[in-house]
Amino acid sequence: MKEKLVIVESPAKARTLNKILGRGYNLLASLGHIRDLPRGAIGVDIKNGFEPKYVVPRNKQKIVNELREAAKNASTIFLATDPDREGEAISWHLSQLIDSDSREYRRVVFHEITDEAVKAAFDQPRNIDMNLVNSQQARRVLDRLVGYKLSPLLWRKVRRGLSAGRVQSVVLRIIVDREREIEKFVPEEYWKIEAELAKKTPKAKAFRAQLIGLTDGTKVVLQNREEAAAVESELKQAAYSVILVTTKKGARQPAPPFTTSTLQQEAWRKLRFSADRTMAIAQQLYEGLTTGEEGSVGLITYMRTDSTNVAATALDETRDFIKEKYGVEFLPPKARYFAKTSRLAQEAHEAIRPTKIHREPSQIKKFLNDAQFKLYDLIWKRMVASQMSAATLENITIEIRARCDSKDYLLRASSSEIKFPGFIVLYSESKDEAEETGKSAVLPPLVKGDELNLLEIFSEQRFTQPPPRYTEATLVKTLEQNGIGRPSTYAPTLSTIQEREYVIKEKGAFKPTELGFVVNDLLAQNFPDIVDIEFTAKMEEELDDVALHSRAWVDVVNEFYKPFEKTLEAAHEKIEKVQLVEKTEEVCPKCGKQLLVKVGRFGKFLACSGYPECKYTVSYKVRTGAKCPECGGELVQRQYKKGAKTRRFFGCSNYPKCKFATIFRPLSQPCPQCGSLLTAKGKVAKCIKCQYKGKIEQKTEEKEESQV
Repeated sequence: MKEKLVIVESPAKARTLNKILGRGYNLLASLGHIRDLPRGAIGVDIKNGFEPKYVVPRNKQKIVNELREAAKNASTIFLATDPDREGEAISWHLSQLIDSDSREYRRVVFHEITDEAVKAAFDQPRNIDMNLVNSQQARRVLDRLVGYKLSPLLWRKVRRGLSAGRVQSVVLRIIVDREREIEKFVPEEYWKIEAELAKKTPKAKAFRAQLIGLTDGTKVVLQNREEAAAVESELKQAAYSVILVTTKKGARQPAPPFTTSTLQQEAWRKLRFSADRTMAIAQQLYEGLTTGEEGSVGLITYMRTDSTNVAATALDETRDFIKEKYGVEFLPPKARYFAKTSRLAQEAHEAIRPTKIHREPSQIKKFLNDAQFKLYDLIWKRMVASQMSAATLENITIEIRARCDSKDYLLRASSSEIKFPGFIVLYSESKDEAEETGKSAVLPPLVKGDELNLLEIFSEQRFTQPPPRYTEATLVKTLEQNGIGRPSTYAPTLSTIQEREYVIKEKGAFKPTELGFVVNDLLAQNFPDIVDIEFTAKMEEELDDVALHSRAWVDVVNEFYKPFEKTLEAAHEKIEKVQLVEKTEEVCPKCGKQLLVKVGRFGKFLACSGYPECKYTVSYKVRTGAKCPECGGELVQRQYKKGAKTRRFFGCSNYPKCKFATIFRPLSQPCPQCGSLLTAKGKVAKCIKCQYKGKIEQKTEEKEESQV
């Protein structure tokens, strides 16, 4: 009797399925895509309905031959690739490559690799969904058209080897726009004042209250030390009393189980895993790992999803576990159902969850590596917590009058106390850095009319902060909110813009490089639609329409390409007329001709305008105007490579004689107290020698870049 052939993408997935299906099935892996557009050509027949010209890469020819040979001896061919559009396209490519006209192709789809899910899928196979395939084809063709048409412009304008992707260009713009917001931001000084108070009784507990304004509702804004000192002087003479105590009960609800986006966000916040690393580890957990006597088992459901749906059987299992482990008080009366987080969410999918709730992380820790355990633990806790009772809180706000001779100041103290922890005993969602709020201490019992003693006044100089740079978490969140890309595209997009050196990471946040600025500006000036957020989001909706069979994929591509082609022609003409280099006032020390700023593989450099007769070049350095504290030479901006990343630092121009260097931007004016070097740390100027710190003067904020 002939075997049934089952084709999947990876050997790990094949091993796990083989354990479930048993005898009578032959499991083979395609090792991902087996057919794609050619690498050395555009591969799209634009004049013939954008017909793709697919080829089999050389390194996949052997695998294709093995699959064809296995297909000859199979009674049925099951295509068990991943349950998304890319997986559907891989199945279609397999069916097109394997010559088996007399064989029957059946598509099987499951969102978790468990006995029940896999056997149910094989009991109800279906045909390949060409709507999903065509949606993926449209995406691939669009990306190829953009990449192959725009990249040559970057080669001519900037340097060879650069690329411009349809989605990555929008992501780069988002990062560049934020960086320019930061650069333009002018910090404003303000002062925060707090009073340490205690009730006029023996051994009363002290607490702090913050100055809010006046009791008549007037705001008090303190913009300098003098204004703060004047208010502080008044508060030291004031009489304090409680004028209002408000107590409110509140509830904090758990977060839904993970989608691809929220998993990537939380894995960054809690584990500092990049999106790319998160997805690679999640793939391992999904496809199956050996866990002792169980053998190879799939530990989580499919990890590329935008749905928060959970199967009824999984909900029942989770609720039973909570009741057994934590007690009935931690179990809400009914199962929780969550609204979809994205307007484009495919609700037929499931959220990312453990395939078996009773498989606790601690039980399988010894079978997993450190990263696998951490991610599984995160997914498991998030799922269980999502079905637990809400946390109940008691929020207390106390308003205090500080009675002075001429006016009454208003101070406020607040606290939040957990009365019942609920889901928090297991898991609590992290916040992004910009969302973090300070924790307040529990306040002593107070009532209206209580008189208070002033123990001490605390005043603190602060500066308004610019918007933060994007991290892995906040950037993925922004992409999802704006409908840019799909769950499967977030991780590769973030990896690509780093590999191309358009952005680097500084302290975990994305910062555009000089090259990134150049590429973004070129695209924004010549192809505004390509880097437009709304335009790109609309394109995603149209690709979804193709998947739903409401639009033909060729029509979608054609509507994009016609105006794109006209813009492309105009850009070519414009670039022909534009000087491709930046002039300087420097002259070549060899021939006396003008030096030009050019961009090479490692960023900007200076080259003689007399090239090719004169081939003089020198590195491009950004002057700071600051003097080296050790030898008096000028400090200039430099950079060095660390792995795939480029790091910036500032060093003495007299190197290697003088080896002074700092990672903080030096300021041109000296310290007003000791005359030493001032550096910018955030938006505050700090001396490297004494304790001085102060507001950065406006003139030092302006970039005075010149060449050396």
